[in-house]
This record gives sequence, structure tokens and C-alpha cells, in this order.
Amino acid sequence: MTTRSGFIALAGRPNVGKSTLANAIVGAKVAIVSDKPQTTRRAVRGVATGEDWQLVLVDLPGVQRPRDALTERMQHRVERELEGADACLFVLNAQEGLGPGDRFIARLLEGAPVPVVIAVNKTDRCARTGLPAVLQAAADLGVAREVFPVSARRGEGMRALVDHLVGLLPEGPFYYQPDQRSDLAESVVLAELVREQVLRRTREEVPHAVEVEIESIEAEPELVRIHALLLVETESQKRIVIGAGGRMVKDIGIASRRAIERELDAHVHLELTVRVRRHWRADERLLDRLGIE
Repeated sequence: MTTRSGFIALAGRPNVGKSTLANAIVGAKVAIVSDKPQTTRRAVRGVATGEDWQLVLVDLPGVQRPRDALTERMQHRVERELEGADACLFVLNAQEGLGPGDRFIARLLEGAPVPVVIAVNKTDRCARTGLPAVLQAAADLGVAREVFPVSARRGEGMRALVDHLVGLLPEGPFYYQPDQRSDLAESVVLAELVREQVLRRTREEVPHAVEVEIESIEAEPELVRIHALLLVETESQKRIVIGAGGRMVKDIGIASRRAIERELDAHVHLELTVRVRRHWRADERLLDRLGIE
């Protein structure tokens, strides 16, 4: 049997639904989801496998102008992943329409060395009367031959999109086992699940200033003990994450433990420690340790 396999890079400005789209294609949670920009900090590889094909999805960090060591790494990752991809899936937000950020990315993709496909996501949140105009604006960007309206949240339009992406893959063997869904290390997956809960409960500057590092994982016969550090940059952020009487960090811990138990299919004891690490986003050694390339 001839098989096809290859890498599809997901590009798009922050908060267009790239992570939700990746999860929908893979059929499992491989990227955390949040309504906060800059949620994705790592190029999460999600693996979707059919009978004779395998799509390896690289969920790129949201493209933005570099501001610090963290965002510079994110931008460099975008450029590197595009060079190694077989196609690029450019995701737009139907609900918000096209903006300067989308056009900035389109200019970056004009010289892409691989085919570009556009997915206009969140069609379920866009008025039907306004959708044709958004689709036409997407086509007018001039970077893709095909434009697919989809709702990753509801699964609408996904089959046609996946079929088209599979058709762009070169012939070749699978890169991963058919039952594998991601290549992230377990510690990174668990850290991301904790960070997702922080993002859901904080606002303003806190979501961008928080990172999670798993310090230890100890598997016992009937329990997995995990200690995680929540890193923030200031004492005021630490107070927000801990909350009055420790309620915020307790809520984060409960929700994170439940998410991790679903991931590991095991009982979990989760201990969270909030620690101030000033300017961690500019700490190259820490970014290396956290796997943010």
C-alpha cells in the first residue's frame, strides 16, 4: 500500500483558533485552547493518521512582531517550521474578519516555498450574510488557491479541508506510530494543561507573564504525584495567581488535576508552587529548559 506523509504548518495571528483546529484534525487534545493571545508558545506537533496517510501538524506560535526573547524565539520558530513543511495552512477568523495582522502574515507567506491553503475558521460565529465577504477577502489576499470555510469547534467543513491537505502530501512512510497523537514530552504536556487553567482564570498582563515548569513526577502504584512551579515576573502577579485566601491557586489546582487525570488516566496528587522569576521571558537558559525554542 502506498502511503503519504508530511508536515503541515499552521499559520495565523493570535486567537484565530489554530489550536482548536489542530485538535479537531487530530481528534485529540494536542494544544491548549484559550481566548488569550500568545497562548501557543511551542510548535506543538499533532499527528493525524488515516489508513494510508499521516498529517503532522505544527501549530505555530501566533505570528507577531518580536518584543522580547520569548517572542523572538516564536518568530524564528515560524520561519524554521515553514522551511521544513510540505504545505502551510493559514487560519483566519470569520467572526472578526480580516485585519492588519492577517495581511501582515499574508505578506510573509507570499514567498513561502510550499503550497498555502486558507481555512476561514469560526464560521459558526459569523453571520451568514457576512461570510461571503470574508471568504472573498481571504481569496483576495492572493497567497492561496483554495479557501475552506470551517468551524473547528463544531467540526463543520473539516472533512473537505483534511482531504485537500492529504492530497498535498508527498508519498512516504509514516513518521509516527498510527496511535501517536503528539511528540511533546510528558512533562511539557502536563505543564501546558496547568497553564491552560491559569489562562482561563486570569486577565490583563498575567496570562503573558505566567509559565509552568514540572519539577517532579513520581508514579506510585495507585497515584501519580506531581509538583509544578507557576512562574510569574512580579510580586503583584504572584498575589493575583494565589488569590485572596489562596482561592485562585486552589481553583487552578483542582481544574488542572482533573485535566491531568484525564490525560494520564490515573489518580493524581498535584502540588502547585507560585514563584517570582523576574524577566523569565528574557532568560535564554530557562526558555531552553522549558522547551520553548
